Amino acid sequence: MRKDIHPKDYRLVVFKDMSNETSFLSRSTVKTKETIVWEDGNEYPVVKLEISHTSHPYYTGKMKLVDSAGRVDKFKTRYKKRYE
Repeated sequence: MRKDIHPKDYRLVVFKDMSNETSFLSRSTVKTKETIVWEDGNEYPVVKLEISHTSHPYYTGKMKLVDSAGRVDKFKTRYKKRYE
């Protein structure tokens, strides 16, 4: 194995899922300017996520369809005859 390829500046960071407002504390090297006060009263850097294990359909078992610009409707309209 090659030596000195992994970062050494790990620190505690709060990851916040913006879709369902859940947060978890983990070690990371990610750089961020924002901070948040965690449940233990200490202030930690925060990274905002769009999706995490608490909101991803694979882990939750719930399918959540994100339709941007009506793409699903366009697809259904285009292939309507095949699915009738």
